[in-house]
Amino acid sequence: MAVLFTGAAALNTAIVGATTVSTLIASDAKGDGWSGIPNAAVVAGTALGALYLGVLIGKKGQRTSLILVYSLAVAGGLLAFLGGVLASLTVLLPGLVLLGIGNGAAGLVRYTAAELFPANRKAFALSIIVWAGTIGAIAGPALLAPAAASARFFGLPEWSGAIGFAALLSAIAMVASMTMPRAAFPAVGPQRPPLTLARVLAALRRRTVLVPLVSMAAAHVTMVAVMTMTPLQLHHQGHGLDVVGFVLSAHMIGMFALAPLSGKIADRVGGRATIIAGVGVLVLAAVTVVAAPTAHTTGLPLALFLLGYGWNLVFVGSSALLSRDLADDERTQLQGVIDALVWSASGLGGIIAGGLFGLGGYALVAVVAAVLALTPLALVAQRNRGRHD
Repeated sequence: MAVLFTGAAALNTAIVGATTVSTLIASDAKGDGWSGIPNAAVVAGTALGALYLGVLIGKKGQRTSLILVYSLAVAGGLLAFLGGVLASLTVLLPGLVLLGIGNGAAGLVRYTAAELFPANRKAFALSIIVWAGTIGAIAGPALLAPAAASARFFGLPEWSGAIGFAALLSAIAMVASMTMPRAAFPAVGPQRPPLTLARVLAALRRRTVLVPLVSMAAAHVTMVAVMTMTPLQLHHQGHGLDVVGFVLSAHMIGMFALAPLSGKIADRVGGRATIIAGVGVLVLAAVTVVAAPTAHTTGLPLALFLLGYGWNLVFVGSSALLSRDLADDERTQLQGVIDALVWSASGLGGIIAGGLFGLGGYALVAVVAAVLALTPLALVAQRNRGRHD
């Protein structure tokens, strides 16, 4: 659990800093319409990382798989740092994809943690790994200004500093994974063949998969759309990285700090009820953004906190369903597929958000996000007769 927690905390902190400054780099280099592309690159890598780790664990085991994937994140951080120094999206974006691969692994290990606990505590167990993001919530935005100062000290562009820190944090995750006890999990048994496309498509039509998949995808798109445009909104108002860091800290605390509470809720009242509560909080967050799009000391921090906690409720509730309801012979690979699909959807949301911001500003992004947040309600509210979730 300590190794899983450390990796998740380090990668989350790395991603916060790298995506924040990369959004600004892209905006300055290519215009506002490109501002969502760096986040989309990270999300694409995250999807690949989740998919890759889900297959790799079955072949190499948890320890070796994490070492390999976090090594890719280190390489990506270094490449992205070079892109930040050169202000080159051609170099920056591939590095962000590799960095995202590590982030995908750090997210998927919540299911690894759930395997260590009985059924009535699985939601709380995986929520502890989600809670590791609290480290990123505090350290990620707080490191933006010191990282910029460090870059200036060495004569480098100030925005490259946070990306350099991301490479270092990825290395910490890689080293931590090397300390995982070999006996922590059973030895790798006979290799199961990868799920066929036909079997995956059949699984995605089952309600036990469709409900958490749609819920997580909608929550991710909603959260990513508003979150990625917030630094740009503040930048256009003339605020510096200190204000951006303050507002994003509120958001990241909402995303992760209350995760154990969400886990307790999901264990007690079920995953579906937790998802419905999260949708309500997401809509409230979007309404707050529309009502106070320039209130950088009051309305925006509150809205971004609510945005984060609404996402957390949906994420933990959906993950709890997936940790309990999937068969042993498909669980690891299918969880990776689902995470990959969810992150792919949120990557598309980041791209669309950039276009919406250029078209109608921050308020338009929030309105569209609120509509998207509501999409899973009808599906989630339907219960299978006689089935406990």
